[in-house]
Amino acid sequence: MKLDAVLWDYDGTLVNSVPKNIDITKTILSIVAPHLTGEMLPKYLSDEDSYHVANHGAKNWQELYTDYYGLTHDEMLIAGGLWAEHQEKNTTEVILFDGIKDLVKRFSYLSHGICSQNSQNNIRRLLDSNGVGESFKAIVGYDDVSNCKQKPHAFAGIKCLESIFGHKDSQCLMYIGDHEADVKFARNLQSALGDNAKVIAVAVTYSRAEPESWECQPDYIAHSVEYLSSIIGKYA
Repeated sequence: MKLDAVLWDYDGTLVNSVPKNIDITKTILSIVAPHLTGEMLPKYLSDEDSYHVANHGAKNWQELYTDYYGLTHDEMLIAGGLWAEHQEKNTTEVILFDGIKDLVKRFSYLSHGICSQNSQNNIRRLLDSNGVGESFKAIVGYDDVSNCKQKPHAFAGIKCLESIFGHKDSQCLMYIGDHEADVKFARNLQSALGDNAKVIAVAVTYSRAEPESWECQPDYIAHSVEYLSSIIGKYA
């Protein structure tokens, strides 16, 4: 089957947003849980290496905030509600991973979409500033999906496809992400679309993910942007 669309995660897949995410999280903690700031700052927010350990160790953002940062369940819910607002306010630079711009331009004849827990406006600005915005026909961000239907729930994928094609009928898709939850999202999207669709799950490791240890395994693992390009090329 030939690809009808390539759907992407954003953070850790298209862009290195770790410095910005750390800064945003620190700001949110100062509002929601000031006892977790200063000398009591969670160790996983002390540097990029530590952040990666937590980010790829947690099953989802809720677990990241409770099990790794030490928030209570109620504090976590409040923090989640502040995320989109502070993503918009934060001005820390975010950059595309090396080679991503060329990859997207190479496959610009395909329809691209993004299913992310980042802010749609932030994503669109970054893509447009790098000259690749036109390739992305739909972007579904955190603020476009209710809390109970965030990834790995399939809702964002269905919404993305309907925005691109106007329907969710038989499709051959690829979903690319850097987290086990992204693989689960691809599997849930496959189940939601049914047997007439094919959803290929690809995990990237250039943002330090270790998919070999995941319980839910992807169809392909890309250790570099160059190899990711070859995977897409198999189906393009």
